[in-house]
Parts: sequence; structure tokens; C-alpha cells
Amino acid sequence: MIARGEIAPGDKLPSARELAAGLGVNPNTVVHAFAELERTDVIETKRGLGTYVRDDAPVADMRREMLRAAAAAFAAEARALGVSAPEALGALKEALNAG
Repeated sequence: MIARGEIAPGDKLPSARELAAGLGVNPNTVVHAFAELERTDVIETKRGLGTYVRDDAPVADMRREMLRAAAAAFAAEARALGVSAPEALGALKEALNAG
């Protein structure tokens, strides 16, 4: 949500319990995710105030990494289907232009 711009730097995050309920996951999963985001300087916890997206969060880096992961998954699927690179690129261009 941060990488997509749905949550901006400086925004307060919901509590781990609230977010877990909204996502339908175990609160411990959210706590671990928050810990990892804090470790990578994406969020910070302000004692008594809550958890916030850091103003200097590496959003551009996050977007690039997510795009690389999506591209790798797409490439793996294209290889599994046995399609050529030009055919795969054509399908990708078609999908990008459709949205």
C-alpha cells in the first residue's frame, strides 16, 4: 500500500490488530511485517502515538523491487508456457495498454 501510494509518507498506520482484522490474517503476522518495515526504515513507531510511515521512506526503491519481482514471476510463467520472448513482451504490452 505504501509503494502504491495508498499510504503516504507521514501517514499513521492502523494498529497491528486492526490491520490483521482487515486483512484476515493473524496479528502476529502483521507484527512481524511491521518489525521488518521498521528494520528497513520504512516505518517508525512513536511511543504512545502509533506507527507512521517515515517521511524519508524508500518508496521508489520499494516500487522498483516490487516491479522486479512481478517481472520475474511473469518471465517464469512465460517460460513455463513455452512462449517466445517477443510473444511474452507483446502480451505484456497489450496488458499495459489495456489498463
